[in-house]
Amino acid sequence: MRASLALGALAFGLAVVLDQISKWIVLETIGPDGSRDVVTIIPSVLQFKFVRNTGSAFGMFQGNSDILKVLAIVAVVGLFGYYVRSARHDWIVSLALGLQVGGALGNIIDRFRHGYVVDFIDFPRFPTFNIADSAITVGVFLLMYAVLFRDPQTREPVVQAPVVEARQPAGDDA
Repeated sequence: MRASLALGALAFGLAVVLDQISKWIVLETIGPDGSRDVVTIIPSVLQFKFVRNTGSAFGMFQGNSDILKVLAIVAVVGLFGYYVRSARHDWIVSLALGLQVGGALGNIIDRFRHGYVVDFIDFPRFPTFNIADSAITVGVFLLMYAVLFRDPQTREPVVQAPVVEARQPAGDDA
């Protein structure tokens, strides 16, 4: 039980710290205080560029930062409550919720500090995002796996054997 909670706490801490450090670096080098517009990591595949996101995930609901602050705080409180209740018995749920709460808190910090979320990871034909968004996304997929594909009692993967229909031999009418 303690190892499970420790894993969730570690995921939470790493998500917040890595997110905030990466955003600080982006603000100092690429952002409004920086000397560059874009840093190309892999040409035509990955670049870092500063984006002010006043909306939610994938840039939706732009300009609603105050409403999103409240919704994010409510979500974090709800996730934390679920974490306290459910994560102590399951390391995957603990990890998933730690990542989600840490990522959400990283973006909440931005909203209060800057009035927007700092996004910077840019792939072509995909919305720009950050480490907090990545932590939330990985946490959501881990939680979906834990809930949908594992037995809640044993926490073991649910494996369904293929259904094989019995065939009667030809000409046997018994």
